[in-house]
Amino acid sequence: MTLELSASVKYWLNFIHPVLMWALLALSIYAAYLGLQVQRTRNAQGEEKKELIKGRYNVRHYQMGSILLALMVTGAIGAMAVTYINNQKLFVGPHLLAGLGMMCLIAFSAALSPYMQKGANWARATHILLNFTLLGLFAWQAVSGVQIVQKILSGT
Repeated sequence: MTLELSASVKYWLNFIHPVLMWALLALSIYAAYLGLQVQRTRNAQGEEKKELIKGRYNVRHYQMGSILLALMVTGAIGAMAVTYINNQKLFVGPHLLAGLGMMCLIAFSAALSPYMQKGANWARATHILLNFTLLGLFAWQAVSGVQIVQKILSGT
C-alpha cells in the first residue's frame, strides 16, 4: 500500500522549509548576539561583569544553539523529503550542497561545547569561526531559497 498525497498538500509542503529557515536565520542572528554577550561577560571586570552575569547569556546561548541544531537538521531533512516526494528526485546544486555543509558546520560547532565548558580556547575560537561561516552561508541560502520559491510559485 502506498500513500499518495493530494496535489494541494504537495504544493503547500514546499513552503514549510522556507518559512522555517527564515525564522531560523533570525534566531541564528539572535544566537550570535547572545554569543557575543557571553564573550563580553567573559572579558568584563567588576560591576560590569556582575551586571552581565545577570543576563544569563551563556545559558540562553546554549539553549538557543540546541534549538537551532535540532530545527536546522530537521528542516533540512524535511526539505529534502518534500523535494523527493514532489519530484521523485533531489536537485543537486549549490543550495542543497551548501545546506548539507551547514548541517555539518552546526553539528561540529555543537560538538565543541564540552571542550568550551572546560575552558579550551581553541574550541571557543573554532566555534566562533564555524558559526560566523554558518551565518554567512545561511544568509546566502536565504537568497538562493527565495529564488527557488519564485520558481515554485511560477510553476517552472
